[in-house]
Amino acid sequence: MASIEMIVAARARLRGHIRRTPLLSSPFLDEIAGRRLFVKAECLQHSGSFKFRGGWSAVSGLDPTTRAKGVIAFSSGNHAQGVALAAKLHGIPSVMIMPSDAPKLKIANTRAFGAEIVLYDRDKENRDAIGAKLSAERGLTLIKPFDEPLVIAGQGTTGLEIAEQAQEDGISSAEVLIPCGGGGLSSGIALALEASAPGFRVRPCEPKDFDDTTRSLASGKIERNASVSGSICDAIVTPQPGNITFPILKRLAGAGIVVTDGEALRAMALAFSRLKIVVEPGGAVALAAALFHGDALESDTVIAVTSGGNVDSDIFAMALERFG
Repeated sequence: MASIEMIVAARARLRGHIRRTPLLSSPFLDEIAGRRLFVKAECLQHSGSFKFRGGWSAVSGLDPTTRAKGVIAFSSGNHAQGVALAAKLHGIPSVMIMPSDAPKLKIANTRAFGAEIVLYDRDKENRDAIGAKLSAERGLTLIKPFDEPLVIAGQGTTGLEIAEQAQEDGISSAEVLIPCGGGGLSSGIALALEASAPGFRVRPCEPKDFDDTTRSLASGKIERNASVSGSICDAIVTPQPGNITFPILKRLAGAGIVVTDGEALRAMALAFSRLKIVVEPGGAVALAAALFHGDALESDTVIAVTSGGNVDSDIFAMALERFG
């Protein structure tokens, strides 16, 4: 199981390989949110998202003999890019199983990092079955996108940074809003904050109709989504919370917050105009929750993670045209 000890060990392996992403703020965003709002800009991380943390943690955590055979992962794009880049930097082969409707930019970037791309139809094919077959045939190690302790540990290093940066800014308590798919980032940050900033509480944020974690936290048991496609927030559309991540969130997280696709697009436009950062729809849901769902928040200070910035130009243009 993932633990604070694993997160600390992952940070040691990540040192010198990741960016310490900034904690940004804007008085314009504070006014909209009705409270102090800080933004942890993981969209500025290597590969364009926090996923490089988990990718490097998992690849570097393998024994050398196993690692040399190569790795495989399934992802709509950000996990694929993070693992592919980590594999390239380690000099090993990688295979990425990606849905055929993934953003073109994410597919192109993953290929540019040297990965072999295997596309599948997410509505008709089972990515787990495809991954198991290729792993067995080629001797590749499967790196799961969220339900993997080494991945969770890597994502948890984000939480250690948040705790340090918050202390530097004199923040002693806050709600930490996080885009949530399978829960790897949310659970990793929750574990890190439990140990290093106990006055902080994680709040998972999800797109409307893909709110499996929010519903699971409310019911106390894992709930599934009715569909696995149909939102522009592709980065965080998953069938259900992870078997490893959900117990962590059940113990440590507050209630989930659900935002619309339109709110995510508006948050993207505001992030660009006020913070000068590019955020993808799934990466903007926590910022959208902070800006437009203040009634769901309890604290005077909120930290929102913008988890990724790998967005196709047409979607980004739509956000700016509608809300810029």
